[in-house]
Amino acid sequence: MEASTSTYKFKLSLSFFFLFLFILSANVSPAIGRKNRIEPLANRNRTSPSGSRPQTSSSGLRTYIVHLHRNSATAAADDDDDRVVEWYKSFLPSETVAANEEGKKPTTSSPRMIHAYKKVATGFAARLTEAELEQIRKRDEFVHAYPDRLLPLLTTHTPGFLGLHRGAAGFWNDSNYGRGVIVGVLDTGILPTHPSFGDGGMPAPPAKWNGVCEFNASSCNNKLIGARNFVQGQAAMRETSSGAVGGLALEAPYDDEGHGTHTASTAAGAFVANANVAGQANGTASGMAPLAHLAIYKVCGEAGCADSDILAGIDAAVGDGVDVLSLSLGGGSAAFYSDATAVGTFGAIENGIFVSCSAGNDGPSYGTLSNEAPWILTVGASTTDRSIRSTVQLGSGAEFVGESLVQPSNYSSAELPLVYPGFVGTSDAALCLNGSLDGIDVKGMIVLCDDGEISRVAKGSFVKSAGGAGMIVASTESSGYILRDDVHVLPTSHVSYSDGLAIKTYVVSAASPTASISFGGTVFGAASTTPAPMVAGFSSRGPNQADPNILKPDIVGPGVNILAAWPSQVEATNVASSTFNVISGTSMSAPHLSGVAALLRSSHPDWSPAAIKSAMMTTAYAYANDGKPIPDESMSPADYFATGSGHVNVSGADNPGLVYDIAPDDYVAYLCGIPYNSTMVSAIVRRRVTCSDVSSIDGTNLNYPSFMVFLTAVNSYTAVVSRTVTNVGAADSKYTVQVVAPLGAASVTVKPTTLSFTEVNEKAQYTVTFVGNVTGTSTSYSEGYLTWISADGSIVVNSPIMIAVG
Repeated sequence: MEASTSTYKFKLSLSFFFLFLFILSANVSPAIGRKNRIEPLANRNRTSPSGSRPQTSSSGLRTYIVHLHRNSATAAADDDDDRVVEWYKSFLPSETVAANEEGKKPTTSSPRMIHAYKKVATGFAARLTEAELEQIRKRDEFVHAYPDRLLPLLTTHTPGFLGLHRGAAGFWNDSNYGRGVIVGVLDTGILPTHPSFGDGGMPAPPAKWNGVCEFNASSCNNKLIGARNFVQGQAAMRETSSGAVGGLALEAPYDDEGHGTHTASTAAGAFVANANVAGQANGTASGMAPLAHLAIYKVCGEAGCADSDILAGIDAAVGDGVDVLSLSLGGGSAAFYSDATAVGTFGAIENGIFVSCSAGNDGPSYGTLSNEAPWILTVGASTTDRSIRSTVQLGSGAEFVGESLVQPSNYSSAELPLVYPGFVGTSDAALCLNGSLDGIDVKGMIVLCDDGEISRVAKGSFVKSAGGAGMIVASTESSGYILRDDVHVLPTSHVSYSDGLAIKTYVVSAASPTASISFGGTVFGAASTTPAPMVAGFSSRGPNQADPNILKPDIVGPGVNILAAWPSQVEATNVASSTFNVISGTSMSAPHLSGVAALLRSSHPDWSPAAIKSAMMTTAYAYANDGKPIPDESMSPADYFATGSGHVNVSGADNPGLVYDIAPDDYVAYLCGIPYNSTMVSAIVRRRVTCSDVSSIDGTNLNYPSFMVFLTAVNSYTAVVSRTVTNVGAADSKYTVQVVAPLGAASVTVKPTTLSFTEVNEKAQYTVTFVGNVTGTSTSYSEGYLTWISADGSIVVNSPIMIAVG
């Protein structure tokens, strides 16, 4: 194994870094690429993090999430939902006297309270005026409030690509296919009648299951054991004796978008034979944990996902008894105490629930991550080795291999005139936007269109309407070599950015440019034209803005051209419609890792969420199937801000040897050391915390499976950090350290250099000393790794090292 030692394009000046440290100590964080102000709590309700929208109604009311402390009168009422709700109601104004800023009664007849939280937060979501919120702030029990945000939603082959094979010896068998584990999916709902959610061969739900099914009773079964709707905009709000104050009328959580059905089946869908889209990618579809149970929490609608609904979904899932939570949503970086997902998932891991979240779809720019809390597994997206081939041949004889999901059987692949509208029309014409081809002769021609602005399928519709006979779509520079399998309406090939440039050069140079498109069907492995895995250009990158001392994302998994269940038929030209669909995003990669977590939970029921996360991270692999380091979308070696620890290694995670465990209480010292003040930390952990009484640590010293170290004049270019590993392998075992320091950036010394164990679950501590090599006036990032290797060489426990020196 070799370390990548490149210095990144992304740099921070030394003076900016000092300013960052100074401001952070005052609880205000400047942006690194994206807006991320950590403001005093009193001001937080007036801001909205990038990537989300505050929710305000025309009545002068705005939805706020309000966090509270228990008082002596309510501390004993934790198990009495009715008493808790009555206490929450005491904070709200009377409907008959409430007034907005204009002095008029708000024009609404719906209850103010939308959600009452019980398990992962002490507090509620309610619609309030600014004046009403100020009155609540005066109560002794008040901790923190922030406005609701609307966050965006961020397979037949992937099990085999990840080494999971049905009926064969291996991890699927060893983990009983996830039998008995409950995976909770927070998304747009589900189509319960889809064959991916049939319960053939499924056991009954575990006795601990405490959830409900808001479909007709016959729609839920031993696979889909529960489904609930928390989308506040879907129905009139109501009060119930169950404590879901201001919640929703029991409108069934059907999936109108497709996203939730797709992610749920990716995580834990049942085996479905002959799954395909437009006749391609045919095979047996299944989720990562095909015998795990599914519990669905609809928290997203057409407009997005409200923070208040997300928190309500997590709150319900914890009470229902799920084991794994999967969230394919996110709205950019935010301080943990003002991020409902971070707050809710902290409560989840306190209850032993593993959480997997999407990293975001704003790559390849740096500093674009969502879901950065260290108790979350933050998942980036990568490709698989499947290609649905569509090849372009130019009149010059040059060939360019692209992709298209639709492979028309009656297409002659004849040579046709080739035109690029960008050379003869406007910039809109280069993108083949609606109406942009008017006045350009494309009849009977193959039209080259640049990707962007609208979907590739929509471009094809406009080309077809203008008389075009075929289309080539050239990727954007940010997408590079990442190609998409789309259900096109005319013969199409999606080619890489570099191939698009070559085709444009040919169009300019040839007197009468021509091209043809031929189709090669679905190919795998060595037949693919690019190495796999490769990090998707859209996959969001680090560094972590919420806390730069934690390296994120944590890991990457399949997220490009993923075939999974779909709630409606996907129409394609001249082919039968389908109930599966192929889509891409970190929304697709997160449920892959959720399913893997379910397998690990089944195989190792005593492992904590942090142990499961560590097992995935330290066994991840760093090389593609061509033997070279995993590339990014440009075919350059991907850095740790793109890959985290690497690509998930499913079977390796079952036997990691050593794990880096973190108890929920350890995060209190960490949060105080970010530094957040006592009120901020209390809002996250749901109990009173006084940080001056806590031995705080910064993120560098959190017992994380990776290392992110800043070496500056502030610390004399030296840092000493410690880690504790737990032996989960053989009782008698010995490990030796191997370190590859970031070349030219720092020296790395580990003590001790060997770790010996005589018992399972025995712990051992080691320290790492980093000494920077100061070479200039700017802070640049370099990487290496630290590995513990078992005596027989069969187990490799790997941790990435990212160092910033300046």
